[in-house]
Amino acid sequence: MLAVLDTWWGGLKGKAGSTERALLLPRLYFQHFTTTSFLVERDSGEVAAFLVGFLSPTLPDTAYVHFVGVDPALHGHGIGRTLYRAFFGLAQSHGRRYVHCITSPENAASQAFHARLGFEASAVQPDYDGPGLDRVAFTLDLCADPAATP
Repeated sequence: MLAVLDTWWGGLKGKAGSTERALLLPRLYFQHFTTTSFLVERDSGEVAAFLVGFLSPTLPDTAYVHFVGVDPALHGHGIGRTLYRAFFGLAQSHGRRYVHCITSPENAASQAFHARLGFEASAVQPDYDGPGLDRVAFTLDLCADPAATP
């Protein structure tokens, strides 16, 4: 995943953004959340898209999408929507009602995408992930949004 992130994010936030993205995807996510995450590969074996998610062990009605990426060359083909819908179905099959996720305030494309999926956005939350790491938080109620069901 790390090999494609800088290319896919077009250098968003420069070197600091690159470091931030790398820190968000440590190996442990791919070791411990394999049953709740999804990977799309091209015939060549190259990564085309992915979604890393998990079922909250603390909040029994909640699932969380930690990180998602789709090759920009494939934007607009429904791959991101398909990944999210697969995750919504998995969450519902485990009795989860809410799906949460976050993005950076600079990532307007991500904010628009989540709005199209029916997520409700928070105001920018300063220092959400530490000093200077502001975030926009999203929540989707799977019971209130029939479009969210797979």
